Formats: sequence, C-alpha cells, structure tokens
Amino acid sequence: MPDRLRVIVGAYACSPLRGSECGVGWGWVRSLARFHDLWVLTGSEYRPEIESELKHDPDLGRSLRFQYIPHRRLRLIERVWDPTFLVTYANQWQRDAYRAALRLHAEHRFHLAHQLTYVGFRVPGHLWKLGVPFVWGPIGGLEQTPWALLGAMGWRGACVYAARNVWNEFDRRWAPLPRAAFRQAAALIAATRGIQSEIRRFYHRESEVISEIGEPPVSFSDISRRHQGEPLRLLWSGLHLPGKALPVLLRALAQTGDGVDWRLTVLGAGPLTPAWKRECHRLGLAARCNWLGQVKREEAVLQMRSAHVLAVSSLHDLTSTVVVEALCSALPVICPDLYGFRDAVTEECGFRVPATSVGALQAGMARSIVALHDDESLRRRMAAAALDRSRSYAWSWKADLVNTIYHTALQGRSC
Repeated sequence: MPDRLRVIVGAYACSPLRGSECGVGWGWVRSLARFHDLWVLTGSEYRPEIESELKHDPDLGRSLRFQYIPHRRLRLIERVWDPTFLVTYANQWQRDAYRAALRLHAEHRFHLAHQLTYVGFRVPGHLWKLGVPFVWGPIGGLEQTPWALLGAMGWRGACVYAARNVWNEFDRRWAPLPRAAFRQAAALIAATRGIQSEIRRFYHRESEVISEIGEPPVSFSDISRRHQGEPLRLLWSGLHLPGKALPVLLRALAQTGDGVDWRLTVLGAGPLTPAWKRECHRLGLAARCNWLGQVKREEAVLQMRSAHVLAVSSLHDLTSTVVVEALCSALPVICPDLYGFRDAVTEECGFRVPATSVGALQAGMARSIVALHDDESLRRRMAAAALDRSRSYAWSWKADLVNTIYHTALQGRSC
C-alpha cells in the first residue's frame, strides 16, 4: 500500500476566502494534500476563488485537483423555504457529483473516498458506492436542541427548532441514505463527543472525534491585560438569528449588578437585530453595548484582540468558528455546556455553563461574568490555558489524525 494515496473527496463547500463550512472544506483539503493526492468534487461557484489561490500556490495545485459541479438552485423558492437548498443539493448536485466521481475513478483508480462537507448527517453523498474504502466525516447534525431552551428563541425560533427536532428524530432513526452510508463506511469521524454518542446509539458504529473547525489563518501568543479600573470587555459574534439567542447574554448581563463594570461589543447582523436592540434598551444596557454590525474579517480580528472575554449564547451549533478563534487569541470563553462547546472549552480556559433551563443558563453566565470581572489573575490564567487549548485545533495535527484513519481504513479495520 503506498504512503501517498489517491483520494476522491466530496466537499461541496470549499473556499480559501470564505468562512463557515467553506473554510472548513478548504482547511481540510489543503492540510490533507500534505499527505495525499486529492481530487475534490466541489461547487462551481467556488471556482474563481480556488483557482486564484492555486495560481499563487502552484505547488499546492500538484496535490489538489478540483472538479467543479454546478448546483442548479431554485433561488426564488429558497427565499420562501430555506430547505429547498438542501433538497437540490442532496438530489441534483450529489448525483451529478457521483457521476463525475465514477468517470474520475475509471481514469485514476482511487484508493479511498472521503465525504467531507457539508458535515450534516442527512446528506452523505454517494461516494460510498464507488467500491473503495469510504471515510465519512466530520459528521454533525445529530444532536437535538434542548426542548427546555426553545423559549429563549422567541416564538418563531421555538417553532422552527421544535420542527427541526421532530425532523431530526425521524431522519436519524429511519432516513435510508444515512443508514446505508453508516453501514458501508470503513471509518467514521464525529465532529463532537455528543455526535459520537449519537452515532453509537442510532447506528451502532464507533467513530473518532475530530472537530470540523481548525485554527484561523492568524493566531496570537500574547495575552491582553485588563488594567486597574478598566471595564471587562466582552465580545459576542454571530448572525442575528433565533438559535444564537443573544438575549440570553443580555439578560445575564442585567443580572450582574451595579458593581460590575463591563462593556459588550456585538458583531454581526440579521433579521433579529432590531428586536435585540429593543431588548437591550428595555434592560437598560444600551449605554454599555456597542453594535458594530457585519464587519470585515480584519476588523473582527481587531475586536477580538481588544476584548477580554468571548461570550457565546448559541443554543444550536456544532463547533463555532468564533470559539476556536477566541482560543487562538487567548480569550477565555463563557458558553453553554452544549454541543462542540463542551469539547472545545475546558474548565481551565473558560466557563461551560449548565443549560438545564433558560433561567439557569442566564444565572450561570452572570456568575461567570462576575467571576472574571472580580479576579483578573483568574482571567489571565484562563487566557493562557486558552492558548494551550488552541493547539489541538491546528490543521497539521488534525491532518495527521485523518492520515492515520485513511491507512487504518485501507487495512480493513473500522475506526
């Protein structure tokens, strides 16, 4: 068996210039190209960005080859019903990608196939049908949003995430395509320990846990200092959507009391921005909150560097990119004890707040803010631990793990 393998990769979302799943796809294929020759099936909309990057890095292009598959989206319908995107992706795009994979396999005889992005378990693609060992993951989407927290999302958000829970319950029990892919996979990678547990529960398979998120392009080694009399500067970042639940943090801040001097910077925008600003005013917090809207990455990095703490209120996530960026920027993190947050944030580098109810979460976040406000030495210890923790998200380390999984899969042992 050769050390350098020929691998066909399904990565619809893959771009060197974008964040979220696109950045996940690019980070993975770029790092895995150190070890293997990859043929990547990706969305045609990313072609200009990828080809521009490869023009500046021709050596990378020798190990990474891209097949651009058009996605015939129904954009007008998507505006009314978001899941239309998933329907066309799962049907039209994945089937066209599989046909392309068959042609490429006939020419190059791949050693292995890997389904990478999107990470949601509902759409594993069709590469498991190629007749070569199939690796799937990181896999996400199997965890439910806690029913007790739905009230923090507003009535519309509660309805959406309650419906998602019901849909999830059906799909993870009975959806045939994921079941077939789980049966056929030679190796599985779970994005979180919670996902690993759900894979074991519903599909009776073992998996390795490797977060889908990797280190950002820029990280820092110094720890910001909070001077005597300086307010505790908190940062919150995300789309202004129900699942991000910023009002949970706002109400926690309102509980900290008059003796706690803090300032909050809010990054991002979305349909709930006006309602959240109204809530901020209602709570009497407006003078201490700075709403910057959607900013460029450079500005977001500057804001993170000037903050003392990252606060996360999301009630539906996998492993948030902003959490890993905070660890790489030496920021302690306050977050719910849910999803990938509980894997990323240890007790040394932040506070994972029990989320048994909305009230308990708000009270716990308030106590965490007060603790960091009152004890700068604690905050600095947590900041140093955050930097140490960030090293486990290095792309090189993650690629080493997947390289081992590849060779194990080829030897016929499931991971």
